[in-house]
Amino acid sequence: MLLERLIIAPCALVLSTGMLVAQVATENIGGPEGLDIYQELTSGEGEEGAAEGAAIWDVNDSLTFIPGYDMYCHWNTDVLFSQLGVAGHLEHDTLKVVLGEHECDLTMPCDGHVTSPYGMRRGRMHYGVDLDLETGDAVMAAFPGMVRISKYNKTFGHVVVVRHFNGLETLYAHLSKRSVEPGTLVEAGDTLGLGGNTGRSYGSHLHFEVRFLDQPIDPALVFDLENGSLRALEFDIHKGTFAKMAAAKVAAQKSQASRKYHVIRRGDTLYALSRRYGVKVQDLCRINGISERSTLAIGQRIRYN
Repeated sequence: MLLERLIIAPCALVLSTGMLVAQVATENIGGPEGLDIYQELTSGEGEEGAAEGAAIWDVNDSLTFIPGYDMYCHWNTDVLFSQLGVAGHLEHDTLKVVLGEHECDLTMPCDGHVTSPYGMRRGRMHYGVDLDLETGDAVMAAFPGMVRISKYNKTFGHVVVVRHFNGLETLYAHLSKRSVEPGTLVEAGDTLGLGGNTGRSYGSHLHFEVRFLDQPIDPALVFDLENGSLRALEFDIHKGTFAKMAAAKVAAQKSQASRKYHVIRRGDTLYALSRRYGVKVQDLCRINGISERSTLAIGQRIRYN
């Protein structure tokens, strides 16, 4: 269907008793920065010169054809995650998300084991899990849905985001090749692209995320990642679902506030810093992500605690 005009209606998520009420917040909760801007197309109903027989796409069409449109109230095919995130306040205790009717409704994105879990990593929050693969291995959609993002991003490299009919979104990053475009309907197991090592990546792997209304969820809560199966056919979203992330952010802020650094001057060496601050050279290297043979540059900051 030709999209002649996208009409965006003011929208707030209100689900029935026992469900979720989400409010918009201004905090950016992760992912590359960008404004969630909708570009209105120029031709539309009632405009002089509109193409004869052209279809008019309105909010009702969006509700019908776009997965989760009633929850997100947008279909942005450029920005990975909106800066206008969701506060995640729960009016009631639990929202039940149906993942599938059978375990076969899921396909693991790839067969590799977990090489880096969700959570704090080198002082920063890692919002997904890293799964081992070789460049060129097929990366598959976890659930049925519609491709919202298929693009290159400086952080995630070649990246695909799929929105699913239950409101979840899954992200597949560092691909070497993308095989789908925004708007593509996919089934669980359909190939989205090929694994790789693009963007900010060290070695071939798949960075895999699960999000709900832009809030990252530990994929290990949804999937048994080692056995490649769902933990259950329904997933309960509640305040505790995001507690790990909130606690990690607080811990990261405290950790950053307590960090101590030495600014490299002429003649400084790792061994001199080790004696000065009572820290092993190996620990200095581990903390700063360098090797004992690294050349220290004047003005470089070396953390020593």
